[in-house]
Amino acid sequence: MKVVYPICCGIDVHKTFLVATIITSKGITPHYSKKRFSIFNNSILQFKQWLIDNNCYDVCMESTGKYWVPVYNLLEDTIRVTVANPKWVKAVKGHKDDKKDSKWIGDLFRLGLVPGSYIPEKPIRILREYTRYKSKLVSCRSSEKNRFQNAFTVCNVSLDAVVSDMFGKSATSITDYLISSDTFNPEYCTSLLQKSLKKKADTVVESINGYQMTQTQKERMIMIRSHLDYLTKSIAELDEKLDKMVEPYEGAIKLLCTIPGVNRASAITIISEIGTDMSQFANSKRLCCWAGLTPGNNESAGKKKSVRITRAGVYLKPALVQVAHAAVKSDKSPYYKTKYEHIYKRRGKKRAIIAIARMMLTAIYNMFITGEVWNPSDLYKIDMPQEMVSKQKEKAIKQAIKLLISNDVIKYTDISVA
Repeated sequence: MKVVYPICCGIDVHKTFLVATIITSKGITPHYSKKRFSIFNNSILQFKQWLIDNNCYDVCMESTGKYWVPVYNLLEDTIRVTVANPKWVKAVKGHKDDKKDSKWIGDLFRLGLVPGSYIPEKPIRILREYTRYKSKLVSCRSSEKNRFQNAFTVCNVSLDAVVSDMFGKSATSITDYLISSDTFNPEYCTSLLQKSLKKKADTVVESINGYQMTQTQKERMIMIRSHLDYLTKSIAELDEKLDKMVEPYEGAIKLLCTIPGVNRASAITIISEIGTDMSQFANSKRLCCWAGLTPGNNESAGKKKSVRITRAGVYLKPALVQVAHAAVKSDKSPYYKTKYEHIYKRRGKKRAIIAIARMMLTAIYNMFITGEVWNPSDLYKIDMPQEMVSKQKEKAIKQAIKLLISNDVIKYTDISVA
């Protein structure tokens, strides 16, 4: 096989140390030089100097948790670092240890058999940390809301069966009253209701009357409510911080917001995951594969096995699916809605929504490449009425005929006869 990197290094990274193997190709037999370093910064800088002294500027390591990040941070300015998915560099069981692993990674990388993972630039990586933290806080807040609602259910309060939102103004006033008061006054409870919920006053009182709530249960509800308020405040502070961090990417955010279903928050999440520079991906198919939106390729002996999508894109995929759900419900821009209806009749709703998410990611890739707003080539077939399409075609034919007549390709009398 052809040697792609004559001098390279394979790194096996662990929590407290790393093992590196420099491979130098001299003739047919390569030369191996192994060394072990600590994961502390001074030791990593010594490792960096060791690479430079050996004229090695191409290294490869597997992405084991977050242990590769400190090494990458200190090497990226001088050394070309390839971070590989562990499944591409996994050694055979029973024939592996730390030294053999680093040698195996180096051998594969030397022959160009290890595809590198996408590692964005540092500002995007920092932005990604904030957006991922926000998604965790939002999930935690949803859990606390469910916990708060369940606390009332076990106390024989069925308010959630009457109101549409347990955290609306009327419902919040009632829950605060139930927690703070030792007695229940139906008239006062009715006075807390607002707007259309006043029509359901009797049902609301009926859902609460006869409830059983001890003091210890109330204290637990207060604790849940205070944690919920803290999470809401933290998310608001994160949003303010994110608005300042994305100022350099305002143009890209406005570009993404032209896509149906994409709002500012989802646009920031998408940019934090894939960045704005699409040169890292050879084409839109590679980007969709990296995001885990393409079917698997698993065929043997002429038989197709599972073609389920991969687990990749843990944060990007849910964001795109959420955006796709919003797009297929939009009546203002029915482009994706029509596409979705055509697909789900044949393939089902879940596969259809994944297909729409992939269409949207393909559009995002091309928009970042060209800098153009969202404008699919087949948009006129869906968003334009049939009469308008006919007029557009008629206008195009007339312009083509005028052009042919002006260039003496055909004569006006031929058009009249036709």
